[in-house]
Amino acid sequence: MEVELIAITPNAEKVIESAGRTAYLSFDRESDRPLIRGESGGESRVFRADVDNALASVKQGETFQSDGKVWEAVDVWPNSADKFIRMIVRAGHFSVLEHACATFRIRGGSRAFTHQLVRHRMAAFTQQSQRYLNEEHFKIVEPPAIRKNPETHALFSDCMDKARETYIRLQDLGIKNEDARFVLPNAIESEIAVTADLREWRHILELRGGPKAQWEIRHVAIQILKILKDRVPAAFHDLSIDPSRQIVKKSNPT
Repeated sequence: MEVELIAITPNAEKVIESAGRTAYLSFDRESDRPLIRGESGGESRVFRADVDNALASVKQGETFQSDGKVWEAVDVWPNSADKFIRMIVRAGHFSVLEHACATFRIRGGSRAFTHQLVRHRMAAFTQQSQRYLNEEHFKIVEPPAIRKNPETHALFSDCMDKARETYIRLQDLGIKNEDARFVLPNAIESEIAVTADLREWRHILELRGGPKAQWEIRHVAIQILKILKDRVPAAFHDLSIDPSRQIVKKSNPT
């Protein structure tokens, strides 16, 4: 299966921060420079590299000097948006994430997969039409559990061949595609585009990437999470991929 990012809100994390700070009217705290939380002798402070440029290169775990004291950098954020979004995720204020959206195109999935995906109501979908397209050369998705067993694979292949023959025969008899498609299987490949805000994507990925999710939609969830963690890391920092189990797991947000 192929997952392609079509579009994402430009400067998504900055948009989320700017919109979210409306609640606090704390726009003066926005910064594109690093922020460091330092600790020294039981005291904790947040330092800004836009105030002291020497702090721009400080890494987490390193020590630095400020105000005549030696501080340990216990947290380092690349900018204020990263810090702000991690804060709202930790607090569960997910509505702020709705200010940014992402659109994906998914190819090579089955109709069984897309039937699950379109159940998510807070999203927009556009799917390959079986009404207008001629599906006589349709491709199929065969579940691994069926494919690995010669007997079940043969049964499955025979069924797919029969469905194709019936579909073509109905067309030959003058039946329109919109009615001939009634014999097409859930295994048929379909292409779909989906748009959702980042709050909804979190919900989708947690649910569909979990251990109880069907293997196909779980595979898609993992691919989407990889892309979103690259493009908007703060918004998905508490979601990760377990490579051994091939699932999405959630940790306590920091």
